[in-house]
Amino acid sequence: MSAQVYDETSDRTGGEKAPTLEMRGISKTFPGVKALNGVQVKAYAGEVLALMGENGAGKSTLMKILSGAYQADPGGEILIDGKPVQAGDPIAAKRNGIAIIYQELSLAPNLTVAENIHLGDELRKGAFVDRAGMIENSKGALERLGAPFGPSTVVGSLSIANQQLVEIARALHANAKILVMDEPTTALSSRETEKLFHLVKRLRAEGIAIIYISHRMAEIYELSDRVSVLRDGAYVGTLVGDEISADALVRMMVGRDVTSFYKHDHDKSAAIRGEPVLQVEGLTDGGRMVKPASFTLHAGEVLGLAGLVGSGRTELARLVYAADPMTGGRVVLKGQERHFKTPKDALDAGIAYLTEDRKAQGLFLDMTVQENINLGVIDRDAGRGGVLDLKRARERAKAAIKALAIRVAGPDVNVGSLSGGNQQKVLLSRLLETNPAVLILDEPTRGVDVGAKQEIYRIIDKLAQQGVAILVISSEMPEVMGIADRILVMREGHIEGEVGGTSGKAITQENIMALAAGVALEAA
Repeated sequence: MSAQVYDETSDRTGGEKAPTLEMRGISKTFPGVKALNGVQVKAYAGEVLALMGENGAGKSTLMKILSGAYQADPGGEILIDGKPVQAGDPIAAKRNGIAIIYQELSLAPNLTVAENIHLGDELRKGAFVDRAGMIENSKGALERLGAPFGPSTVVGSLSIANQQLVEIARALHANAKILVMDEPTTALSSRETEKLFHLVKRLRAEGIAIIYISHRMAEIYELSDRVSVLRDGAYVGTLVGDEISADALVRMMVGRDVTSFYKHDHDKSAAIRGEPVLQVEGLTDGGRMVKPASFTLHAGEVLGLAGLVGSGRTELARLVYAADPMTGGRVVLKGQERHFKTPKDALDAGIAYLTEDRKAQGLFLDMTVQENINLGVIDRDAGRGGVLDLKRARERAKAAIKALAIRVAGPDVNVGSLSGGNQQKVLLSRLLETNPAVLILDEPTRGVDVGAKQEIYRIIDKLAQQGVAILVISSEMPEVMGIADRILVMREGHIEGEVGGTSGKAITQENIMALAAGVALEAA
C-alpha cells in the first residue's frame, strides 16, 4: 500500500474534531535566509504528532515561533482551540497552554524541584517566597508522573531522565494542553527511554496534544499517530497511522528516493580486508570501566563496537586514544608498540578519534568552519616565525566543504550556527585532514538527520575502500549492523564476543543482544 499524504489545510476528521493547535502560513526570514516559508501544522488533543525533517529543515525555528521565542513574519497565524492567539510572546504562549521541552534542558540545577516547577511563577507570602507552599503545590504534578523524587530535591542531583520529569511536571503544573518534546531520548538509556514512552502514551490518553521531534524512526513508529514533514523550510505533507513507512518518510524528508542507507557489502569487505593496523592487547583502566580487552583492526575494515549503555565502549576507545590513562595492556600500531601519553601523540601517530559529544569535546562553536577544519593540521600552515598560510587553509576548508557536502554559505560561517549534521561533518573533515590510518568514530550520527546520516555512511564506506581502518561505536542497532563488517559486543567492561567475520555468528539483532545481556540463545 502506498503512503498517503494528507493536506493539512483540510480537516482530516471530517469536521468531527477541531485541532487544539493550528499554525497557518508561518514564515520566518533571517538576514539572507528564508528559514520558513508558509508552513502549516495541526495538532489534536489526545494524539502524538511527530515533526520530522533534516537538520536545517525549520523544525526548531517553527517551535521557537510557537513558544514565543521568535516573531514570525507578517501574514501567518497561530490558533489555539480555533481562536487566534498572540505570537512572539513567551509569557502569552505559556498562558495559552504551550510548553516546550528542549533537548538541552532549561532548569536551574542549584534550585529544588519545587522552585524549578514554579520558576517565574513563585508563590509568595507578603514580600517573601512561600517555599512551603510551592513544595505542597508541586506534589500533584510529581505524583501524576510517578516521579521517584520529591519536591525538595535539588535538581542538580538528578539524572537527565529525572530532570526531564521536572520539565514535564512544570508543564503539567502550568496546565499545558500542547506539549512539545525535542529529541527527548538523546541522552537516555534504553530503560529510561522505555519509561518516557509509557509517560508520553499516558499523557496522550489524558488528552494532551503532543508534538514529538525525533530523527529515530523506531520512536516515530512507537509513538506517533501522525507525522508531518518539513523540508528546506517548507511543509511537505502529513502521513497518518498505518500509512507511515520509512520509505515514504525518507522520500519526503530528503526529496529523493533512498532505497538503502547501508550500501555496504559485508562479505566482500571481509574478504578484501588488509593487514592488521591496530592491535589492542589486554587494555584496561584497572577495571574501573574497562576490564582487560583485546581486539585487532585491519586496514579497510569497518569494525563495530556495540553494547548497552555503560558497557565500556567509549571508555575503551578513550584508552586507545590516550584520552584516559591506561593501567595495563598495550597498543600496537602498524606492528610497533606505542606508548601514547596524550591524544596528540595518538593523532600524530595516525589515530583519529571523533568524540560522541561534538559540542563539548569536539568543536569550537564560536570559531569559523575554516578554523575548525584546519585545527588538526595548523602546524602544516605555519611558516617561519609561526605565521599561518591562511590562503592554503582557506583552500583546504573549501575542498572539505565540497568533499563532505557540508551545507554552509562559506568557510567564514561560525560552526555554532550550523545544523547538527553539518557540524558533525565539519568535525569529521578536520580528522580526515590528518590522513589517519585508524579512525575511531564514537556515535558518528548522534543527533543527525536521515539525509546527513546517509552521507556519513557513504564517507565511512569510501574511507574503508581507501584502506583506512575504522572502529565505529554506535547505540543504534540498525546502524552498527548496517555499516560494520563484524561487530564486537561489550558487557560490563569486557568484550563478551563477536558476530560476523569469521566468528561463525551472523550479524543479527538477536545475537548482538544475547552477548550484550550475557545470555545464551537456544539453538534453532
